[in-house]
Formats: sequence, structure tokens, C-alpha cells
Amino acid sequence: MANLPPTMRAVEIVRPGGPEVLVATTRPTPQPGPGEVLVRVQAAGINRPDVLQRKGGYAPPPGASDLPGLEIAGTVAAVGADAGRWQPGDAVCALVSGGGYAEYCVAPAPQCLPIPAGLTMVEAGGVPETFFTVWTNVVERGRLQAGERLLVHGGSSGIGTTAIQMAKALGATVYVTAGSAEKCAACVGLGADLAIDHGREDFVARVQEATGGAGVDLILDMVGGDYTQRNLEALAVEGRLVQIAFLRGAKVELNLEPIMRKRLTLTGSTLRPRTVAQKGAIAAALEQRLWPMLAAGRLKPPIFRTFPLDQAAAAHALMESSTHIGKIVLEV
Repeated sequence: MANLPPTMRAVEIVRPGGPEVLVATTRPTPQPGPGEVLVRVQAAGINRPDVLQRKGGYAPPPGASDLPGLEIAGTVAAVGADAGRWQPGDAVCALVSGGGYAEYCVAPAPQCLPIPAGLTMVEAGGVPETFFTVWTNVVERGRLQAGERLLVHGGSSGIGTTAIQMAKALGATVYVTAGSAEKCAACVGLGADLAIDHGREDFVARVQEATGGAGVDLILDMVGGDYTQRNLEALAVEGRLVQIAFLRGAKVELNLEPIMRKRLTLTGSTLRPRTVAQKGAIAAALEQRLWPMLAAGRLKPPIFRTFPLDQAAAAHALMESSTHIGKIVLEV
């Protein structure tokens, strides 16, 4: 590791607040420990949890870097003991618990994946957080099967655009909600069978109309709040609601009757606090099931815009404007 620079450029959160609290800084270059690799970062995806952390609402788990950034792509610069198959020079993308907004980032070896053939570094930098999240929630927790109907709220987000493509590739019918005609058109372009403009249309009524009154089998929701009861109304018998965020609030008052009558399942999860072994198992499933589809071009992360590392504040401002469609990525 003698050829590594002693320091690196990074972006840190100087205090809880708006995008302006993301400030360029210099930090010591981290070193990989046992079971870890050090990645020379070329691209780092921006995600809603980064925004939440910046505002002071999502602290890093114990032992994780205080720098924001949950997904990276680059080349392996150094490896710790027991780093498995990875060697310096390997092109990888990785899910990390923090530290992505930097020139170098340590990643657990099991959470690294080879960059699929045909993907650029920027595209690969926008893959891990959304693919890990959608796979574990839609396929593992949500038990989506071919032939079922999935409703995704926030269809034009990074999570939404990933869920549309993944579910279609697995043989499901996909409905989405989005915030404008332009976003709805983009979702249909990615494969959605029906896109509902939530500002002008009632998603429950549109779902019932599209399904002949049957409802959908699975809902992936990041809205919460007043959407929760309406989600129960939109679900079919034996339907499942998977909660991954709550942009409209975490606390709701529910009428339990639809849950009992339709035998519904309400579940949810977070990704960041899970163990390396658990995340490594998700990575292995992704490599087996979805990496060939990425390499074949059947799945592709839509990149809305890139920013240089030192313009992370502008990238966050764009994300909070909710005008983007797909992923926002920092180029390092």
C-alpha cells in the first residue's frame, strides 16, 4: 500500500442542515482491514438516505465512515487480508455504509461486485444501493412472482426506475405513480405498464380500474403517511405492502379491517444496518440473477445528471427538487 497517497479529497457534512453543509475537505486515505478492499472511487451515487443523513436524521452505523455516500464504483487500490477474489486493479462497484463521497473508500469484500460488461463507471456507480434495496424488498421480502402485479410509488426515482426494470425482467406487470406527465412517460419508456400522475389522478381508483377491481399483489412504498391506508385499499387478496421509507410521515392511524379481510402482509426493511454477511448474500443473488441481464443490456440505470465531487451540494439540491428522473451521480 506504499503507493497510496497519504491524504485524499472528500466531502463531509460539517453540521446538520441544507445542501450548503456539504463541504470539500482533505482526509487521511483509509486503509482496508481484514475482509475489506480499498476502492479508488470514480463514481459515487447520490441517494435519499444521504440527504437524510445530511439533515441529521440518519446517523451512520457504529464503525462506519461519517462521510456520506452509500454506493461507489471504481478500481481496487489495495486489499486487506482475506479479501477473497479481489485484487488491485479489479473494476468493482460496491455497497458501503458510508464514505462514498471521497477519492478512496473502504468496502467489505462481500459487498463488492464486478462491473457488468457494457456499463460505464458512472452507470455502475448508480447501481448498488438501488439494486440491493429493490432486490431484497421486492423479491425477497415481497415475494414477487412472474405474472403478479406490482405498484411502485415514486416510479421516476432511482429506486423506482430500478424496480420497473427488475420487475419487468422477472415477468411481472408494473404500475407506478409519478409526479408529472414527463415522469410518467419516462416510466412507461422503461417498461411500466401503467403510469399514474399522482397530482392529477387517484392511484387507488386507477389501480382498481386497471385490474378489474382485483388490486395489485405487491406495493413498494417510500411515501408512508396518508398513502398507507390507500395502499391497503389498492392491494389484492393476499397482497403485500413493503415499506422502505416514509416521506410523508412514519406515524399513521390505520383501519385494520382490510388487512384482516384480504389477509394482507405489511412489512418493510432498512439496508444500511444489516450485517456484511447479509449484504453479501444479497450481492451473491444479484450477481447470479441480475448481473447477466445488466451485461446483456436488459437492465440499465438511467443516469439523469453527473456532478464533480466538489459540487455535491448542487447534486443534493437537485435531488431535493425532485425534478430528476433516475440517478444522480458524483464523478470523482
